[in-house]
Amino acid sequence: MIQEAVRVEKSGRILIPAEIRRTLNLVGGESEVILSLDDTGIVRLTTQQQTLQRIQTILNERLGPDRSLADELLADRRREAAQEDQR
Repeated sequence: MIQEAVRVEKSGRILIPAEIRRTLNLVGGESEVILSLDDTGIVRLTTQQQTLQRIQTILNERLGPDRSLADELLADRRREAAQEDQR
């Protein structure tokens, strides 16, 4: 875990230390990050890619790696369309 003390500028900006930027592969002007604040007051900084990967991991753990929600949704829509065609 990397911890650094940083100052908050008068404008409210915080400079992310170089070591943390390198670890997260952040590029100035190009990278978007997500800041979140938990109930204990801890601020977490993650990239959109890290957040997406975390969500995918959670879904794979809960649903299983072979289950596709997209395929299930498409199958449901096809069934609904077929039922409407029969009316």
